[in-house]
Amino acid sequence: MKGFPDARPERWLGALALIIISLISLGNVITRYITGGSFSFTEEFSVFLLVVLTFAGASVALRRNRHIRIGFLERALPPTLRRVLILFQALCGVIVLGLITWYGGKLAWQEQQWQSLSPGLGLPQWWYLVWLPVLTLAMLWRLIQQTRDRLSGRLADEP
Repeated sequence: MKGFPDARPERWLGALALIIISLISLGNVITRYITGGSFSFTEEFSVFLLVVLTFAGASVALRRNRHIRIGFLERALPPTLRRVLILFQALCGVIVLGLITWYGGKLAWQEQQWQSLSPGLGLPQWWYLVWLPVLTLAMLWRLIQQTRDRLSGRLADEP
């Protein structure tokens, strides 16, 4: 979209996840229709890819200033207090994303150390979990970019 900052890696990752989910689901429906059974791996991969799609989409929404928030208070405040509110919102986001990154990374590391396997396919569980801290770090970076742009006036809030 013209006029909006880019989040190309997250857009590509989200699109790829959606394409793979669609293909897996289509293959599963066709197989179930023809044979009466389904692929065993589809649920495990689909849930993983939905999580990737969600976090990638949230990162794009952050960069494009499209996350849900109530802007009434922001618009009603004078510029100085508005900047304080924007910084407070960013601080809250940094804390939440930082906690998710830390505990997600810790969980992925523990799963790798314990050599846990996924229940459906028996793949290493950390393969799925390592994406949590990676994508929350991407969200954190996009939050910082968005906050910088909002404070400088380069990214106007929608009324």
